[in-house]
Amino acid sequence: MNPSPSRREILSRVSSGFGMFALSGLAGSPAFGATTMTRKVRQPDFRPKAKHVILCYMSGGVSHIDSFDPKPRLRDLHGKPMPVKVERTQFNNNGNIFGSPFDFSQGGESGIEISDMFPHLRENCADDLCVIRSMTSAVNEHAQGNFAFHTGFPFIGHPSAGAWCSYGLGTENRNLPGYVVLRSGPSGIPHGGVGQWSSGFLPAQHQASIIQVDADEPVRNVLPREHDSIQRSRLDFIRNVDNDFSAGTRQDAEVEAAIRNYETAYRMQSAVPELCDIGGESDATKRLYGFESKNPMTQGYARQALLARRLVERGVRFIELTCLPQKPGGGQAANPWDQHGGLEEGHKNMSEQVDQPIAGMLMDLKQRGLLDDTLVIFAGEFGRTPFSQGSNGRDHNPFGYSVWLAGGGCRAGSIYGATDEFGYHVVDGRMDIYDLWATVQHLLGIDHEDLTYRYAGRDVRLSDVEGHVVKGLIG
Repeated sequence: MNPSPSRREILSRVSSGFGMFALSGLAGSPAFGATTMTRKVRQPDFRPKAKHVILCYMSGGVSHIDSFDPKPRLRDLHGKPMPVKVERTQFNNNGNIFGSPFDFSQGGESGIEISDMFPHLRENCADDLCVIRSMTSAVNEHAQGNFAFHTGFPFIGHPSAGAWCSYGLGTENRNLPGYVVLRSGPSGIPHGGVGQWSSGFLPAQHQASIIQVDADEPVRNVLPREHDSIQRSRLDFIRNVDNDFSAGTRQDAEVEAAIRNYETAYRMQSAVPELCDIGGESDATKRLYGFESKNPMTQGYARQALLARRLVERGVRFIELTCLPQKPGGGQAANPWDQHGGLEEGHKNMSEQVDQPIAGMLMDLKQRGLLDDTLVIFAGEFGRTPFSQGSNGRDHNPFGYSVWLAGGGCRAGSIYGATDEFGYHVVDGRMDIYDLWATVQHLLGIDHEDLTYRYAGRDVRLSDVEGHVVKGLIG
C-alpha cells in the first residue's frame, strides 16, 4: 500500500495542478482569501453585541494631544523645557513643550472634547464615541508598530486581527471573503507591507482580500475572460478532478480550502463588481460621505467608507480602511500621519481626508440600523510627544495615546482612561493591544481565551497571555 502523501507533496501537487486552470489568477492572488471555513469555537455564555468590525487605521501615528486628548497645560508652558524626564524617542531630537495649534471644544450631549481637526465627528457623532485615552504600545517604530497593532506581535508571521475574526466566525456571505482591506489611490499600504494583513500560521484562506476601490478591476482577474457557461463547465471538471485528488489525501484541510477558493473566486466575479458599483447610491448619501469635496484625498477615502457600509450590508465580518498620502503627489504615503515637522499642516491635510467620510459612515450606519451591531475602530500605531521635534513637529509616543470605538455594543458618549497633564504617560486605565483585541472579540461574542491555534508548541491567541476584557468600554 502506498503511504499517504506528505503535506509538502500535497501542496506541490495542488500548486502544479491548479496552475493551468482558468481562475488561478484570482484564486491564487495574494489579495484573495475567501472561504467560509472556520474553526468550531465554543459558544460563550454571553450574546454577541457586534457582528462586524470596521477598522479605520491611521498609519503614521495621530497626535492624540491634537485630536482627542486636550491638554491646556501644554499651551500654558509652550516653549519651556519639559519638567519631567524625557524618554528616548525615535530620532531623539527633542525640543521644548509644544502646545497644540488646534482648539478643542465639546461635542454632543456627552460633552466629549474634540479638536478642530475633526469638526464633522465632533458636531455629529460625539455621543456615539467611546474615546480611549489610555492606549499604549510596546514599540516605537512604524513597521513594528503596525504589526504589533494588527497582530499583537511586532514582527511578521502572526495572524492579523481580521484573520482571527474570519477564522473564528467566518463570513455571512458565501460570495465574499470574511476579511477585506480597502485601498484607493496610489498608496494605502502602511510600513511593514501586506504581511500585517496576513493569516500568519492560520489557514491561508483567512488572509485579507485587498480591494482597490477606484480601479477598473478592483481585484486582479475578477473580470471574466470567457463566457459564463464555459467557466462553469471548466469549474465542474476541475471540481471532479480535485475531489478525486482530495479523497487520496484523506480530505487534507489545505486541499479542501483550495477547492473552495476556486468556487468562491467564481462567485466573486459578480459579487465584487456589484459591490464596487455605487451608481445606485443617492446623491444625498454621496454628499454625506464627502464625494463632493474638492479634495481628491477626501473623495478617495469617502469611496472606501461607503464601500465599508456596503460590505457590512453584505455580511463581511472585518473591513479595514487605509489612508492616502497627505495630498495629491505628496510623500509619506506609507505613514501619512507621521509629522516630525510641519505638524499643523500635515495633520490638517490628513484630518480633512478622513473626518467627513468617517462621520458620514457612522451616521449612515446609524440611520440604517447597522451601527448597533457594527463596531467601528479609529486607531493608529502610537501617539505623538508633547514636546517638539525640531520647531513644529512631534516624535513618536508609545507611552499613552488615544483611539476610539463606536457602535457594536461599546459605551457610547464616554471617555475611558487618562494620560498625565502633558499627555505623555498613562495615569489611569492603562490598555495595550491585547486588551483592545480581547474586548473586541468579547463584543463579537468570542471568548478570547478560547479562540486559539496550536503553533510552535503552544496555543496562540490574538490576546496572548496578558489581554483581558475591559468592561469599562462595554455599554
